[in-house]
Amino acid sequence: MLPGAAPDWSEPWFAPVAPDGRSVQCHLSAGHALPQALSALPASPVRFVPQSELPAGTAYEQFIFDTGSVPTRENLHDFFNGLCWLRFPLTKQRLNRLQAAEIAAAGVREVRGPVRDALTLFDENAALLQAPEALWDALTARDWPRLFVTLRPLWAQARLVLFGHALLEKLVTPYKSITAHVLREPVPMELGDDLSAWDAWLARGLSAPLLATKPFTPLPVLGVPGWWSQNDDPDYYADAGVFRPRRTSHSMDLP
Repeated sequence: MLPGAAPDWSEPWFAPVAPDGRSVQCHLSAGHALPQALSALPASPVRFVPQSELPAGTAYEQFIFDTGSVPTRENLHDFFNGLCWLRFPLTKQRLNRLQAAEIAAAGVREVRGPVRDALTLFDENAALLQAPEALWDALTARDWPRLFVTLRPLWAQARLVLFGHALLEKLVTPYKSITAHVLREPVPMELGDDLSAWDAWLARGLSAPLLATKPFTPLPVLGVPGWWSQNDDPDYYADAGVFRPRRTSHSMDLP
């Protein structure tokens, strides 16, 4: 098994990756290394290999692009990265191709530049939201009382799916201030709950020019109705240290 706390697969934020997560855990319990356990799943779009196979001086993303193999360490971070490859294969491949194109154009630099920064941010911390327009309006306005209290019944028509593997790792031991970067492109309602369709839609839409604009809006994920029992109390959202208002010219906030 991996070091650290074990994920509670019954939590709503893990629902999209829980079936694969349980399967990988079974392989780990049988004594398999994490790369072997991830590669054992039939839906694996890439080969997972030990981190030691990444040659010194070779960029991680370039190695994946060149070999179709993902260097993987024995930790929760790479465990969730592997699960995201299994759940969103087309999007993960698209992100990798965009990273490789940026490396080919500019090389590996100490400062990655806006596109590679945005690609990394998306890969680590992005979330996708399918929701009625009124919820989107409140979210982008960062009108938290309206989003989570006034419009609370509308969340029954919404679905938030976490994509970032670092975000999922944090939620193994949840705390109130965990914040996702929600892509400011609504998932079409007609896609329903078919995450394979979400994956195809997302992979088609991601591009370097789009990501360079940092098209994200922050969302404290434990504010989502039904995700955390404490948020049943409207006073939960009065914590301005977590539910921060939209940035003004005199304040700092998430991009």
